[in-house]
Amino acid sequence: MNIQIFGKNKCFDTKKAQRWFKERRIKVQYVDVMRYGMSRGELQSVKNAVGLMNMADEKDADYALFTYLASDEARLDKLYEIPELLRTPIVRNGRQATVGYCPEVWETWK
Repeated sequence: MNIQIFGKNKCFDTKKAQRWFKERRIKVQYVDVMRYGMSRGELQSVKNAVGLMNMADEKDADYALFTYLASDEARLDKLYEIPELLRTPIVRNGRQATVGYCPEVWETWK
């Protein structure tokens, strides 16, 4: 497995995801989205796995603007520009991905 966790340092679910993989001795690569963001290719890969609307955090102040954007391409650009809008953790295993804390899905990746 090649696990990447994209998260925010102050996100409780991100910390829970990191702990879940650590307890199972699964090596992960952690990326702080607030500091480094995600590439357009990574965003596209996650979008293909979980859907665009599932990637956005409904609690973020910019979510209303995000929902009114005309196209999926514009929404993807907005997620690229404003990483605070991403719902975390985003956990990737190759082409597979989850958004949020989803140990029941991660269990099937073995």
